[in-house]
Amino acid sequence: MKHFRLNPFFRFLCLCALLTLLCPAALAEAETELTPREQMIDEILNAAHDQYVKTEGKLRRAHYSGDIYVCKNFTVYCFKQAAGSYRMAEYPDVALVIPDNLPAKECKPYGYGLKWKEIPAEKGNPFYEAAVFRYDTKLSKAENRKLAREFLQQAKRGDFFQMRANYYYGVGAHSMMFTEDYDPDTDTVTWCDSNMKGQSKGGIRYGLVQWNANKAIDWFVDAFCRKQYGATIYRLRDDIIRAE
Repeated sequence: MKHFRLNPFFRFLCLCALLTLLCPAALAEAETELTPREQMIDEILNAAHDQYVKTEGKLRRAHYSGDIYVCKNFTVYCFKQAAGSYRMAEYPDVALVIPDNLPAKECKPYGYGLKWKEIPAEKGNPFYEAAVFRYDTKLSKAENRKLAREFLQQAKRGDFFQMRANYYYGVGAHSMMFTEDYDPDTDTVTWCDSNMKGQSKGGIRYGLVQWNANKAIDWFVDAFCRKQYGATIYRLRDDIIRAE
């Protein structure tokens, strides 16, 4: 039987065509490989979404110090669902922690709730202050507002947000997490939290878990751009790794 042999140039063309078909798939697979930092963010936000589904849009007790539906407790709870599986490359033997809010007396001359305690990375804090806004009485209200808008435009998916604010649903400290990057096309931020919305029954506070809530950034600016008020965006370090 006579064997048929392809022309070398034709074989080269066939190989090029095959690579053209395979390369996009390989590139797409590579693009879907998440870094440990991205995986940790996903796990944190998945924990928030699980609670959103679990609570079925119903109010849950957010009154006592141990209630996970208190705003700060909720973000801490979500963080802890992922933290045990991760470390910082610089401190691979140190378990990750999330700081508590800074005590009121240490926030002065600002009000309580606009920042966390300053725990160093070597003690397990994997966050850094990505952006900070503090109302500056030496500036005009318009100048402060401009700075507040620029501050909030830096929000990224997975960032934690801490503010002292006077907003539609309440006055005081509030903690939440951004589920999307700031959207310049709509000038909005998207987040998840607990107990921004809620109500009191018989002297007990009950809060609602929100997922992918969305507001124009001016809604937030109106809330925290006030004398003695402010906010902080906390972001995970880039050197997040899987715990061994």
